[in-house]
Amino acid sequence: MRIAVAAGPDGGGVLRPLADDGVPAGPAVPVPDLAAAVAAREPDAPRWVWPATARLYPALLRAGVRVARCHDLELTEALLVGHAGRHGEPRSVAAASARLRGEPVPGDPPPSAERPQRSLFDTGPEPDDIDRVVEVHADQRRRTAALPGFALLAAAESAGALVAAELAADGLPWSAARHDALLTERLGPRPAAGMRPKRLQDLADRIAAAFGSRVNPDSPAQLVKAFAAAGCPVSSTRAHVLKQTDHPAVPLLLEYKELARLHTAHGWAWLDAWVRDGRFRTEYIVGGVVSGRWAGHGGGALQIPRTLRRAVVADPGWKLVVADAAQLEPRVLAALAGDRAFADAAAHGDLYAALAGAFPSGGAVAPRDQAKLALLSAMYGGGTGDAAGLLAVLKQRFPDAFEYVETAARAGERGHLVRSLLGRTCPPPSAEWRALTSAGGDRAAAATRGRGRFTRNFVVQATAADWALALLGALRRRLTALGPPRLVFFQHDEVIVHTPAAFADAVAAAVPDAADEARDLLFPGTPVVFPMETSVVDCYADAK
Repeated sequence: MRIAVAAGPDGGGVLRPLADDGVPAGPAVPVPDLAAAVAAREPDAPRWVWPATARLYPALLRAGVRVARCHDLELTEALLVGHAGRHGEPRSVAAASARLRGEPVPGDPPPSAERPQRSLFDTGPEPDDIDRVVEVHADQRRRTAALPGFALLAAAESAGALVAAELAADGLPWSAARHDALLTERLGPRPAAGMRPKRLQDLADRIAAAFGSRVNPDSPAQLVKAFAAAGCPVSSTRAHVLKQTDHPAVPLLLEYKELARLHTAHGWAWLDAWVRDGRFRTEYIVGGVVSGRWAGHGGGALQIPRTLRRAVVADPGWKLVVADAAQLEPRVLAALAGDRAFADAAAHGDLYAALAGAFPSGGAVAPRDQAKLALLSAMYGGGTGDAAGLLAVLKQRFPDAFEYVETAARAGERGHLVRSLLGRTCPPPSAEWRALTSAGGDRAAAATRGRGRFTRNFVVQATAADWALALLGALRRRLTALGPPRLVFFQHDEVIVHTPAAFADAVAAAVPDAADEARDLLFPGTPVVFPMETSVVDCYADAK
């Protein structure tokens, strides 16, 4: 059963039952309290069809309502226009409906994070139109039915949107006291506004003494000038450049840079802005990267430095179950390519170790490391130096796997589109790229190779993103059955579940079960395994 949803002002809205193919199965029903109406119908396990999960679901969560399934029209429309080679076209219900009706297509409104909330359900400039919701959904059902795997992709993307909203609502357990202690340990006491922490100021003074003159360590221009005056010219103040420079200021400056990054990106100002009531909350953007990986809006949730993992602490009586997929992208390539020898190797725990026998021993680089370098070069486009010889070995021993990414690279170099297993599609090349590559010359060759490297990796990374979404959906369903455990973090191939200690073993068992389900959905019959390295800990830092 499907139910179309149109949010209106003041918390109300309109519902309309649909058949599975999108045809209306009953009249539209106005409801004065949309959250209450959804809660009343959720026990029937419908799939909610609504314009955008990121806009509607947070209001339901604030009202204490969680749903099991949905169809996100905006996310699905973005996938469909991308598949048609029109990446980036407006994806709103209004835009999709206008395309169907031959009307002028409006641009998309700004993301919800960039506009103030207007009501309980932030409907944007005007309330949702139930007729357009029904119309767009029916059209999407017709289009996805003609594309193998695409219905699963749309369902996985929509499930990911539910997870993203719930992650933001539940928040990642975060100890402000531990965070403050960590900053104090590394930087010194919290400084007054506008002042450097004591440790940074001490380093700044020592850097100035090493140069024999005052220099602002936060100013690349001043540093380059100071190095030149000291007879040690540098092209930039990047770490890899400084490490090749023999000057007493270098180790001080490298330490300063590291601590300054901590202070700027995750210092006391970050703590004040993003941690409330023992939780770090941010907005996750589903499909925020063209490969299908997520992005984040605010707080840098997807770039939490290893140092700060000490501040991620379970509540008393609770545990963190931390799990990540081992060697995910190489395993995805093994399953995609159908290379029997490669797939057999990927049926073991350590893929690189299993492939090591294909590479020579006795040299300066261990066979396992050679296997890793060869695979990464195949997926990311390296092919010079030692990697060239290793790629030749990979091509000889695992020809189908090698040819899979080579085919994607050649398609990209010709300006063609490539897709994930389920149909997620890369953006087409820009008009500037086409003009440049048609002109010939070294710059054209470099641009051609660059797009080949992009599409080579896209087919693997985008399929890995599809697998991760399937994992999230399968794990979320298992956690819902358990009750209290909550997903609280997701990053590419890693998840964290916050759970009462009594449920920790059940959660730890649910993770590999969900990984197996995701594998069977995408790669039925493959011998490739997708092991999840799982830890049950009190503190995130203890999981690694």
